[in-house]
Amino acid sequence: MRFPLSMTAGMAGYIFKNRMRPRPEWQKDMSAAPDLANPFRILHGAPASRANRQPHPMIRKRFPLVMMLEPLHACNLTCTGCGRIREYESTITERVPLEECLAAVDECGAPMVSICGGEPMMYPQIGELVAGILARNKNIYLCTNGMFIVKRLREFKPDKRFFFNVHLDGLEKTHDICVEREGVFREAMEGIKVAKAAGFMVCTNTTIYKETDMKEIEALFEYLEQYHLDGHQLAPAYGYSAVDDREIFMTRDDIREKFQDIERLAQRFYIKQTPLYLDYLRGARELPCTAWGTPTYNVKGWKGPCYLITDGHYKTFEGLMTETPWESYGPGNDPRCEHCMMHCGFEPSAALGLTASLADSFKMLTWALK
Repeated sequence: MRFPLSMTAGMAGYIFKNRMRPRPEWQKDMSAAPDLANPFRILHGAPASRANRQPHPMIRKRFPLVMMLEPLHACNLTCTGCGRIREYESTITERVPLEECLAAVDECGAPMVSICGGEPMMYPQIGELVAGILARNKNIYLCTNGMFIVKRLREFKPDKRFFFNVHLDGLEKTHDICVEREGVFREAMEGIKVAKAAGFMVCTNTTIYKETDMKEIEALFEYLEQYHLDGHQLAPAYGYSAVDDREIFMTRDDIREKFQDIERLAQRFYIKQTPLYLDYLRGARELPCTAWGTPTYNVKGWKGPCYLITDGHYKTFEGLMTETPWESYGPGNDPRCEHCMMHCGFEPSAALGLTASLADSFKMLTWALK
């Protein structure tokens, strides 16, 4: 199976339960309230342009699928495409206390937690954090550059619900250029080897930039076959405000051209994105943005509206869900969203089957069981 049976069954049950009976307190619309956590009152397009827009199919059935937990934003690298160390420069030395991290996991309730940052392996209590989330029967992707795995591996125990998700943007020369330091690729590979030898689940995460050679990504996956990894994730680079540089980031048309051959790669390699999302990337279908499906928690609270755009931070998860003007975001609604095709916004829509036919449902089932 593409994922452990317990993970697949747990996620399916969670989605079914929440689609049938979504929590009513998350469906309120408080976005016009005077205490909205958006002090700048960002304006989203002219009302005339939104008059004939169809409402999001899940706008009254909102619930999270994956929680993005950022216990800190500090990092030992300055990757070209990363905006966290720039956006949160004023709080770069701050950390979310362990108990607060776990309280946020409880408050959100999503079955999957992606621990990111910054570099989460620099978080002093990262082993305790992972153990605490696993004790809550959650699944974890720990997103890391891989450089601290060897040093801190003893703080973790192998678990079928826990993955090290190692960032690799190409083969050695390309990757080291992307992260702006020589030797990072070799250290990441050493971390991968040690983790796999110790019985851990390990996958990779690759960002695709405008200058990325997809033949090199195929060569990277071929090179990694010797390590028997547990899958690969791909995401198109998106020039959000903290790192908006069109020389390396892609437009929507660029992304669809870049991903034209992704179906062939997905058949050959263990790519974890859903086939419906991959269809979206190559232009074979459309998907609405479901940003509330991947809420982000960090040192400032619940980040809204999404992982990439910050119009405010909320003290509570309910505040994020009810005070964010969700219908004002997404391609065609907010110019900042126009070229975004990131998995954090559109993979939830694919996982929920919002545009799926019966044939698509069978396709998803076949993919999950493969």
